[in-house]
Amino acid sequence: MGGKGANDSSTRGATAPPEAAPSRTARITHIGGSLSVKGDVYGEEDLFIEGRIEGKITFKKGNVTVGEKGRVRADIKATNIQVAGEVEGDLTGREQVVLLETGRVHGNIKAKSVTLHNGAQFKGSIDMESAGGGKESQASGAVSGKSNGSTQRL
Repeated sequence: MGGKGANDSSTRGATAPPEAAPSRTARITHIGGSLSVKGDVYGEEDLFIEGRIEGKITFKKGNVTVGEKGRVRADIKATNIQVAGEVEGDLTGREQVVLLETGRVHGNIKAKSVTLHNGAQFKGSIDMESAGGGKESQASGAVSGKSNGSTQRL
């Protein structure tokens, strides 16, 4: 009974990929902790990184999250970027970039909204743009150090 019939019944409760594409928010690609990628990564769904990536990451219609165990040596371009791990490279968020308490970034940040949580480590410059494309605020020179106050929204 361990043949094809038993295997079919064990997968009935699992959800198979639907014929029609699901909404963007339902699609998340995971780079697990044991995975290492060298090269450019492109996509349109959301990306969650717990492993290592070296190269370039571009998700024009998606969000990129670097988990606490994630280690990235790449420029990242996405709608929203959230960092809880380590990134060495420039971050460009169409909407928002967030560095969580455990996040460490060595590179420049460009987004409409930038948030640095207490404990986040950052070295680089920040460039914030308004929705109309004009400059709203731009950090002069380099910003370096560890956030030691409450959550800072720049």
